[in-house]
Amino acid sequence: MSEELERERQEEICNVVEAALLAAGRPLSLADLMQLFEEAQRPEPQALRAALARLEEGYAGRALEVKQTAAGYRLQVRSRYSAVIGRLWPERPQRYSRALLETLALIAYRQPITRAEIEAVRGVVVNPNIIKTLLERQWIRVVGHRELPGRPELLGTTREFLDYFGLRGLDELPPLAELRSFGELDAQLPQPPGLPALPLGEREPDADSGGSAHASPGGSGHAFEEAAGLDGGSAMVAAPHGADA
Repeated sequence: MSEELERERQEEICNVVEAALLAAGRPLSLADLMQLFEEAQRPEPQALRAALARLEEGYAGRALEVKQTAAGYRLQVRSRYSAVIGRLWPERPQRYSRALLETLALIAYRQPITRAEIEAVRGVVVNPNIIKTLLERQWIRVVGHRELPGRPELLGTTREFLDYFGLRGLDELPPLAELRSFGELDAQLPQPPGLPALPLGEREPDADSGGSAHASPGGSGHAFEEAAGLDGGSAMVAAPHGADA
């Protein structure tokens, strides 16, 4: 194959990949991208990676970026423009509650963990609706059982959790000593129809507490102000002992 034909082929692969990422509305794996081509024209994985790298370079300095997550690659708006494009949707939804964010943080950083262990660290009884909400959003799952009386469930995060925050793996979570809120993760949400890319603290109604308790602007809460306590193993009391409101 001549150099000119090879350049044209690479350009076509790049264009197909870009169009797919723009249209898919979800992360696409290399296997997904390979299926876009006829079998006889199907590129090798390294050719797709080269196309993705070329796109990433081409979007440098622009409002969009190619982001790799646990499920694959997606084309998204850079986080710095989230607030700007959020003006397209004048009605701002309620934020997740502080209790839900604290519970999610404990599961993410201390997994696998039981509900009792979460309660011991937070100093409050976990509202069952919080766990239900996290399970329904597929951010957490039961990964096993602790060998204790009653065999309590062990909770861990999911691939959907990683995708939501734009992470390839748990090793990309920022150190707890540096994290003040999940909203500070340099991540973009998948953009379902009618919703802008916004941080976690500025998304859907608080389903865990009936909307009565919400994170402060930016999604930060007391638990995140004491984030180092999670990492160091010290107890973190976020509210008076009792049940989450």
